[in-house]
Amino acid sequence: MRRGDRLFEIIEILRRAKGPISAQSIGEELGETKRTVYREDAALNGQCGPIIGVAGGAYVLEPGFHMPPLMLTPDEIEAVMLGALWVQTRGEPELVLAAKKLITKLEAVAPEKYRTSFLEPVVSVAPVAQPEEVLGAAAIRLAIRRRKKIALAYSDNSGQKTRRVIWPILLGYRDTSRIIAAWCELRMGFRYFRTERIVEADALEDSIPRRMDLLRAEWRNATDAERRRYEEGT
Repeated sequence: MRRGDRLFEIIEILRRAKGPISAQSIGEELGETKRTVYREDAALNGQCGPIIGVAGGAYVLEPGFHMPPLMLTPDEIEAVMLGALWVQTRGEPELVLAAKKLITKLEAVAPEKYRTSFLEPVVSVAPVAQPEEVLGAAAIRLAIRRRKKIALAYSDNSGQKTRRVIWPILLGYRDTSRIIAAWCELRMGFRYFRTERIVEADALEDSIPRRMDLLRAEWRNATDAERRRYEEGT
């Protein structure tokens, strides 16, 4: 790996990290020795000082440090294109338009040698049929962003309908369906709702009475506990 690329990758690793990361871990990801990482960190600090050493021989990126715009590798461009094409074939109209705008913006500011990667991508995604939905995905995403409850009538596998008020947490996209992860006031627990099985729905003005980060943490813990119970049962 060229030194310039290595320096860039070190900053990228630190930017992705959720907390302090050791020189050993950085070296393992780069395929370099810990000594090389120490040397490159010192060089980076000598140039612009973006790296801060913390207790235990670990490093963090200085708050507020920004990389130059659009420093993308060919693999990263193809990852962006694959994601955008997936959204264009699986997302609702609002996200489809957003994906197209994203590609246009990236193509406009990309270096000349990379622009064909946006105009003629080397990846593709096959189109699929979209689910029929009473409450559109855009309205669900808005309710999640605004921390608002949703009232709905839901039809289960047997066709039985129940009325519920849910606290939407996450909207999961599948190839031919979308699933809401939510706290259900009727069942007093976390549940999953396939959007095509919602027969009536209304986004309420009632706010979810919990911080979203705490609610999501509880949902993840409940999901992990359920997975452990399943694995122990098998």
